Amino acid sequence: MILRNNYLMTKSYLKYIDDVFQLSHASLDRYWFYIHHLLLWSDDKPFSKIVSIRPTFQLFLSSLDSPRSEHGLAPTTRKKILGTTKRFLRWAKTTHPREFRKLPLYWIDSLRLPRQADITKERSFVSLAEVEHLASLPIPEDNLAQVRERAATAMLYSSGMRPGAFATMPIEAVNLNELSIKQWPELGVKTKNGKRATTFIFAIPLLIKAVDAWDSIVRKTLPPDAPWYAPIDHAWGEHWLSTKLPGKNRSQALNRRLRLLFSAADLPYKSAHKFRHGHAVYGLQHARTMADYKAVSMNMMHANIKITDQIYAPLLNSEVQQRIAGLLGQPTTQPDDELQTYFRCLSDAELSIAIQIAAERMSR
Repeated sequence: MILRNNYLMTKSYLKYIDDVFQLSHASLDRYWFYIHHLLLWSDDKPFSKIVSIRPTFQLFLSSLDSPRSEHGLAPTTRKKILGTTKRFLRWAKTTHPREFRKLPLYWIDSLRLPRQADITKERSFVSLAEVEHLASLPIPEDNLAQVRERAATAMLYSSGMRPGAFATMPIEAVNLNELSIKQWPELGVKTKNGKRATTFIFAIPLLIKAVDAWDSIVRKTLPPDAPWYAPIDHAWGEHWLSTKLPGKNRSQALNRRLRLLFSAADLPYKSAHKFRHGHAVYGLQHARTMADYKAVSMNMMHANIKITDQIYAPLLNSEVQQRIAGLLGQPTTQPDDELQTYFRCLSDAELSIAIQIAAERMSR
């Protein structure tokens, strides 16, 4: 049973960080998700006396099942939970020094994931072939829902937008003449951490065609501040576009609709976020200089190129091998066996460094 004082203390902490950092509702929900695990683990024991609890907090997190994965909480999620917990407990010691005087700082600092071997994980993403197949599906013009979903797949891939931003993007934010999107919170676009940027769309002809077809429909029917991914009302067999504003769970509805389109295309389902991964893959595969690499990172609205590198550099080992071999003047069709063996032995981090070195060499 969760101790009431523990619960009230976590709520006080969330109010504190909200006041200081002016967080969005989504960010607060995320912090609550992270810190809620500490409440579950501590049960009826005060936070000031949790040192003696067994199993340890790290083992407790490792044993949890996740609703998003059959393999439990991902290592990155556990890392964020531990980081949030450490910051909360330091705040608690500062705010309530008498109550937490026996909770040692060294114990708080010990809350970290155990070191593990570097395991290569291939990231799932929507390929160009898949999105072109989706964007070219023959759909009757009066089936507004599927015409919209077809355009959504094309826009998600070519723009690299996060699903939450895409679902809240108004018509006036889209400029197909300049292939640009104003991901501006003041226009109602729900970006991560309230970031503001004008981003750009890959000029892939088949995808632009699908996007343009839907863009023409919504501009003729709806006001500029209406959602580009417009809700559709229906009654007595008729369908029409609605001016309703996106609800809190709009991005979840987007995934449900995409699942139907994948099924119609006879393709294995991939979530809306996998189109963002596909955008990054396409951009990095076509990058020729560090300036290109930086442009892809900025279009993803990443704070710096290191973030792009960490997430997307370990995409496919075969792609990395071919690209590095090509940049260094080696044949890409039949690489030297010794060179292949060398690249297979590299960790994701080492492959990431190799990409940067090769790209810098190309830019000279």
